[in-house]
Amino acid sequence: MSTPVSLALLLGFFVALLVSLELGRRAGRKAFASDATRTRSAGLAAVETVSFGLLGLLLAFTFTGAAARLDTRRGQIVDEANAIGTAWLRIDVLPASAQPGVRDAMRRYTDARIAVYQALSKAGIKAAQAEYTRSVALQQEIWKLAVAGAKEVPPATIVLLPALNSMFDIASTRLAATQIHPPLIVYVVLAVLSLVCAFLVGYQMGGTDTPSRAHIIVLAFILSLTFYVILDFEYPRLGFIRVDDFDQLLVQMRASMG
Repeated sequence: MSTPVSLALLLGFFVALLVSLELGRRAGRKAFASDATRTRSAGLAAVETVSFGLLGLLLAFTFTGAAARLDTRRGQIVDEANAIGTAWLRIDVLPASAQPGVRDAMRRYTDARIAVYQALSKAGIKAAQAEYTRSVALQQEIWKLAVAGAKEVPPATIVLLPALNSMFDIASTRLAATQIHPPLIVYVVLAVLSLVCAFLVGYQMGGTDTPSRAHIIVLAFILSLTFYVILDFEYPRLGFIRVDDFDQLLVQMRASMG
């Protein structure tokens, strides 16, 4: 979800909330017009309590889950940088004749891993997929070169190959992490419940002679902004909340390889 799309979604949801509030206010004004005491029924109070409670609970769980996934993705970048660094150092256990080929492949692999997420942020999913495919091919090349070199020095099998395996595993883990999001129905329910609650708030405002427009706008803005931040947490390379700064760890690792 790109920044323009997410901003358009934020604006559309904000307008939808305003409309829902206004519809609720008009419905409340019509209902209260025939009730001089402007009292609420027990049934309406129960509906409000349940609706607002569910909205708060759903927002809390969705927000907390999105923030946790963002932290996980940041941690995975650190893990990959460490895994590449460990594998790079352990190439020293290979015979001198085998090291240049493995080191060259490692440099190209690190370049490809950096390019995957740069492409995802700038060029789109197709470009990122192409870079990921290239990195997978380089994994196979690195593995074959390392295995061939390790045959001459058996201890290298114990020292280097597990490090390479960990380096490959974290790449797959990071790919899976980009695809882990709540089901779409969760966001649909959250949006619908927000609109229902906005209607109920507007309905109660219908019992006042001069409802506060400022309060209406603030409520719509807070709900839509919260919804936007949740989506930004879920897609930290496409919005304002980003993990790009953590990519510098991989860039620095690549620079140390010469």
